[in-house]
Amino acid sequence: MYKHRIVAVAAALCALVVISAAGAPVAMAEGGSACIAMELTTGAVIEEDNADAELPMASTTKIMTALLVCEDCDTDEVVCVPGEAAGVEGSSIYLKKGEEIDVRDLLYGLMLRSGNDAATALAIIHSGSVEKFVAGMNARAKQLGADNTNFCNPSGLPDAGHYTTARDLCRIACAAMKNELFRKVVGTRIWKGRFRTYSNKNKLLYSYEGATGVKTGYTVNAGRCLVSSAKRDGMEVVCVVLNHRDMYSDSADMLDRAFENYALERLTTDRVFICGGRACSLKTARELVVKRGAQLRFECVPGSGEDGSCGRLNIFAENDLIFAENLYSIV
Repeated sequence: MYKHRIVAVAAALCALVVISAAGAPVAMAEGGSACIAMELTTGAVIEEDNADAELPMASTTKIMTALLVCEDCDTDEVVCVPGEAAGVEGSSIYLKKGEEIDVRDLLYGLMLRSGNDAATALAIIHSGSVEKFVAGMNARAKQLGADNTNFCNPSGLPDAGHYTTARDLCRIACAAMKNELFRKVVGTRIWKGRFRTYSNKNKLLYSYEGATGVKTGYTVNAGRCLVSSAKRDGMEVVCVVLNHRDMYSDSADMLDRAFENYALERLTTDRVFICGGRACSLKTARELVVKRGAQLRFECVPGSGEDGSCGRLNIFAENDLIFAENLYSIV
């Protein structure tokens, strides 16, 4: 697959080693950048550069914060703002201690306006304390295969042990975009709630055709970070850029290349393949990302399996195996 190469030699020369909250050394590339584009449903990587470098991610952290809230909280619940949330440094929705607001308005304030105070409030409402919520963030990250990520807070404020990789963050964002409520929130341009009204800071929602989300971020040490997503012709792509000065332009270019060069191939269960003289099909529908114009070659290999399969379907694109799945008799 095509890979966008932006080799940051200078960043490699100034790489640092810091100590994480858990006491383990964590490689941090000060000033380093990274990017990745991934198809949402399959997780197929379309383009990447330095995607496994451990870097700070600023307010894109809030993708995980919002995912936990969407999964676990009653967003209609009216709550009182905890004192710890009032006056949190950085971007804010200007919450006041004891103020009444519903969880939904806090959630929209978190994702549309990047409120650090909203992040703290939601963490405490969800788990009882920021510390317990952060533990939940890290546990959920591990469940999603984001093994090179460590959260120290729910907002993305600078901390030596707070880091991710472009690949991990993209996995987290793909999972979040499969949550109906999360998707609705991050795709909203203007929100008018019971207690608050917000406009979305994510400029791609207003300028990029098919844009669906997701979150901006910036701190001095993390640089400009953006997780974006867009859907065209049935294929949805999630893009992550970390420490990119032109984060909107770079993200749009990556999304353009993805849609121009790749498409989603759908293999339905009613598609019949002849394998060893028997009519067979896949047990479940599958999707795969293929390069536009690539010649696909389908190969059916007979053979019985313990699961009742009667063979295996292999799909090649220009001699590269891109798909392999068991086939099952339909007669």
